[in-house]
Amino acid sequence: MAEGAASVDDYLAGFPEEVRSALEEVRAAIHSAVPGGEEKIRYGMPAVLLGGRYAIHFAGWKKHIGLYPVPPLDGELEDRVAPLRSGKDSVNLPLGQPIDVDLIARITARIVELRGKK
Repeated sequence: MAEGAASVDDYLAGFPEEVRSALEEVRAAIHSAVPGGEEKIRYGMPAVLLGGRYAIHFAGWKKHIGLYPVPPLDGELEDRVAPLRSGKDSVNLPLGQPIDVDLIARITARIVELRGKK
């Protein structure tokens, strides 16, 4: 994990190419669901915000990329996410496997929708 990064670009630059490339795919998928989302480092990891409120955080680790927080989702979407869950609100995407950008975009879009209802 890239410690003490001042920006998302700095955070990503702290990883080896293979991990950085996967993080860039996750970043792009999140932004596809949060057009105009603002990026910040929060809790030592990248966060994408919408309207000043966070939508989702993502982080690189030795064996996976984590998405946080991911609340319980509905139906088929939760069925797809369930095998990737680690804890109550974390989703782990294993490194070395293709990044499912469609799934990440769907998760993010649902989070944005849920946040809009609060």
